Amino acid sequence: MNIQIFGKSKCFDTKKAERYFKERRIKFQSVDLVKYGISPGELKSVVNAVGLAALIDPKHPDAALLNYLAYDADKLDKLLEDPRLLRTPIVRNGRQATVGYCPEIWQSWT
Repeated sequence: MNIQIFGKSKCFDTKKAERYFKERRIKFQSVDLVKYGISPGELKSVVNAVGLAALIDPKHPDAALLNYLAYDADKLDKLLEDPRLLRTPIVRNGRQATVGYCPEIWQSWT
């Protein structure tokens, strides 16, 4: 199992996700989206797993602007430019991924 947690340092759900894996002694790699972002390949893998709509953080003030972009490729480019638009945590396990705090799904991975 190769767990990656993409999140924001001040995100409560990201901290809960990290604690979930720590309590179960499952190794994971933590990536701060604001500091390091997410690679285009990783983002595409997550989109394939959960869909583009699930990735957009509706609480972000600029999230509504993404609705005006006609093509998904343009939306992906905007998400890569400003990773703060992503809903967190994004938890990847190979080709599988979740967005948000989803312990019931993570449990099936172990």
